[in-house]
Amino acid sequence: MHKGCRRHALVLFVALLSSTYAEAMASMHMEDFIEAVRRVEDGDPRSDPLSVLRRLRGAGGLDDAFVRHFLGNAKPAGAEWDASLSDYLSKAVRHMVTENATEEGVVLTPDGTTVALAPLLLGIEAGFLANMAGRVRGLYQLTLAKDLDGSPLLGPDGCWDSVASPQVFTLLGDPSALTTARVNGGMDGAVLGMEVSARRPATLSGLLTEYYCRRLHSRGLDAAPRLVAPRRRENFRGLVAPPVLVRQVLKAVQLRRSLAGRPKMEVREKNQLSALVRKGMKEFIQKYIDCPPIIPRCMWGAEPYRGAPTNLSLPLSFMYIHHTYSPGKPCLTFQQCAADMRSMQRFHQEDRGWDDIGYSFVAGSDGYIYEGRGWLWQGAHTLGHNSVGYGVSFIGDYATRLPSQHSMGLVRDQLAACAVGGGRLVPDFVLQGHRQVVATSCPGQALYDEITGWEHFGEVKKGKRSARQDGD
Repeated sequence: MHKGCRRHALVLFVALLSSTYAEAMASMHMEDFIEAVRRVEDGDPRSDPLSVLRRLRGAGGLDDAFVRHFLGNAKPAGAEWDASLSDYLSKAVRHMVTENATEEGVVLTPDGTTVALAPLLLGIEAGFLANMAGRVRGLYQLTLAKDLDGSPLLGPDGCWDSVASPQVFTLLGDPSALTTARVNGGMDGAVLGMEVSARRPATLSGLLTEYYCRRLHSRGLDAAPRLVAPRRRENFRGLVAPPVLVRQVLKAVQLRRSLAGRPKMEVREKNQLSALVRKGMKEFIQKYIDCPPIIPRCMWGAEPYRGAPTNLSLPLSFMYIHHTYSPGKPCLTFQQCAADMRSMQRFHQEDRGWDDIGYSFVAGSDGYIYEGRGWLWQGAHTLGHNSVGYGVSFIGDYATRLPSQHSMGLVRDQLAACAVGGGRLVPDFVLQGHRQVVATSCPGQALYDEITGWEHFGEVKKGKRSARQDGD
């Protein structure tokens, strides 16, 4: 088993020995779900992954006419589950958004993102049913397309009541049919469904462990295999082109109408729907493909902003690049990156007397961007320039070495494009190193030399620079 899932599995093993399995399984960690799947597999050693997937589909009530059209009936015969296991799996797989804006049927993964299990499992099951590698019937309709119907709403993300023992996931805004957790689960389902159509793993638990629990080493994602959860957006981007996804959405709408006994759409209605779907697809691509994955403040444990934040006047004209200097080492896990964010916020609030962490965004080496003051609040990162630009920092000291290529790409290519596409940066914005406008060595000599070759890099107009200490 990968080390990333070992800690929770050990807790579950102890719980099993002490007959408190139901209590241990209350946690909505992906590791706990994988352990539950492993228990299903161990209870019926003759079962193959497809049988396990069908039983999970039955437990989660994923057996409507639309799903059966592609996957057939759920819940084949197998060994009986005890009540605690059955209750846990039903809760984990059955997706819904409540009136209180909590989202059920989702789990927290080791990389700090939240995944809806229903589209994940449907995509994998479709992949196992494929007769030819790379040709998976219904893959995109089952995972994403049936919810991408042109609705003006996408998202939102949310926050768990506890990262250590997650039970309740509360959304951060008005819910849509396609929450961020459903997008994550749908992308993972499409990626893994396509993978298993060509390579049949021996067990479902093994596949999930390999994908979600792999630990990164010193080079971060630069040295990681292709098939890991932090790469979901880039893997999905390489899997399907937007026009193909638009066609899949239209097919999903037509199939639902047919299964409900409704007549085919008239040409005019179909054209209107097609225009609506294309518009919604642009929003989807901008939010979930062009933009990098961003870990919200509540997930890294941010303390509240002290006082009233100053709102930025958008769009801005600058992006300022920093390194944190201290912490001096790249963070490779969600747990370490989150701890580094909390450490920096404490330093900025307690030692510096600032209202919040100074940076707008911070790049880890775990494959994610961490929200600091975010898109809307003025930061405290570049003295005299905080109102005109975003401050983006890389965790680590980059005087003599560079951040990982992947983390630099997140900032250079995705965060910048996301800001421009969202109307937060002007298209011809200028990118500068902290040292160009403040007397400091930040962002470190190696990183500064690197960014001079980035698109949008610009020299500073002659003028007085403010004195600041390194790392500010």
